[in-house]
Amino acid sequence: MPRVATVRYSAPSTDTKCPWGPANAFQARLLCTWLTSMKIELLDISKRYGDVIANDDVTVSISSGEIRGLLGENGAGKTTLMRVLSGYTRADAGVVRLNGVERRLHSPADAIRAGVGMLHQDPMDVPQLSVLDNFCLGQDASLVRRQRRAGEKLVELCDRFGFGLAPRALVGSLTVGERQQLELVRLLALGVSTIILDEPTTGISAPQKTLLFAALRRLAADGLSVVFVSHKLDEVQALCDRVTVLRRGRNVGELAVPFDHDLLVELMFGQALQPSCKPTCDTSEGGLRVQGLTVQDHRLSLENINLDVRCGEVIGLAGLEGSGQHLLMQALAGLAPLRAGHIQVAGHDLARQPYNVFRRHGIALVPAARLEEGMIPGLDIREHFALSHRQGRGLMVDWRLATQRANEQIAQFNIVGSAQTRVDKLSGGNQQRVLLSLLADDLRLLMLEHPTRGLDVGSSQWIWSNLLARRECGTVLMFTSTDLDELVQYSDRILVFSGGKVSAPLDAASVTVQELGNLIGGRGL
Repeated sequence: MPRVATVRYSAPSTDTKCPWGPANAFQARLLCTWLTSMKIELLDISKRYGDVIANDDVTVSISSGEIRGLLGENGAGKTTLMRVLSGYTRADAGVVRLNGVERRLHSPADAIRAGVGMLHQDPMDVPQLSVLDNFCLGQDASLVRRQRRAGEKLVELCDRFGFGLAPRALVGSLTVGERQQLELVRLLALGVSTIILDEPTTGISAPQKTLLFAALRRLAADGLSVVFVSHKLDEVQALCDRVTVLRRGRNVGELAVPFDHDLLVELMFGQALQPSCKPTCDTSEGGLRVQGLTVQDHRLSLENINLDVRCGEVIGLAGLEGSGQHLLMQALAGLAPLRAGHIQVAGHDLARQPYNVFRRHGIALVPAARLEEGMIPGLDIREHFALSHRQGRGLMVDWRLATQRANEQIAQFNIVGSAQTRVDKLSGGNQQRVLLSLLADDLRLLMLEHPTRGLDVGSSQWIWSNLLARRECGTVLMFTSTDLDELVQYSDRILVFSGGKVSAPLDAASVTVQELGNLIGGRGL
């Protein structure tokens, strides 16, 4: 029989068994979780990665039943601090106290047993398994054997929060938001009383965000502690009770909600930020011509796409994930074979040419999956420059030149790290800066998938100032984004994708966010 959960209430010396019997141990664990309160204290936490200081003597205290926002620019140490609390990372110094008791959390399993679970920005599930199989991961072996009972509990939890997860569906077929819902109910079933969410609204739809926020408010009302790591000030304002701000690895202040927006931005960045705007740029003919392009993958087909783009023009691609934007960019980068049509760049027809020919003609794609597709985990910044910039035709690598180039780009792109810093140890914002620093200067077509996804407002402004500067050299910019305001603000024209259909180019200056949302939903396309 499964072991009956032991619950710690706010008084650290009180250990009380749940009143339900062993036959209902699973339900007992779940219900006891919602009756449990937990005070979290992170005291003097410090953590280094080489010469990069991620956390510098950070102290934070979070009460039970509280939704605490954790804010800071990219690289401020938010994720590292939460990885310490959730057992994924060991601090170099400092103490974690839960309900007044010092805990040594050497692994995520230790943290879950102590009542702390974390939802990561990228779901940590097994796409090849079903929803139910993933739900059972980490559960008691006896419960895993009782698939029917586990399925009933999964449905009960999903019904409680309005999640529409099919137990037998493969996780690989779910959206990011649905995979996030699965991870949330799985952690609740494991008995956690503190939920950490790292940038949870990145890449999910508006209805999924509404469901998530409602679930978090309900959990907090039931006494759970919630830590909401984000860079989106409006979401923190709408959801959280208090916010803690980190800057350069240190706790620089806490504010109650509602907060003063300008004060919070100054705490995050050390200064007020000037509103960004897109500078004007003269455009000329001959940038990109797409004629009769037809391309398909295993899910959808884009047919007879025609587009003329001027040098220096910015084209935004709007639509729900999986509507064809990624497929079009793959085709324009030479990574997806054409069934028909032509792609002309500066007068050269590149249709059906290999990928290296597209690269030689100045075409580059910055993928949304920075580590999985754009860089190589385990290699440092210097090694990426050695791979991306050939120094001569010999087999030997000129490490001196690679190091020099890396140091120059680190300074120019304000990357927090050194030439020897592994790219997988960088924050999302610094990874994006590394990707941009690796690009050639004389590109004709630069395509970017979600260039500011998961980035704070300061990093987003910096990214766009860097991208827009390329227009002066005639570079065509094309980007996808789920942020409709970003599409309207930075695009000259917008293509809307819906189920493989593509709209005629829309003038970004004359379209509203609401009109764009209606088109994305299929109305009027």
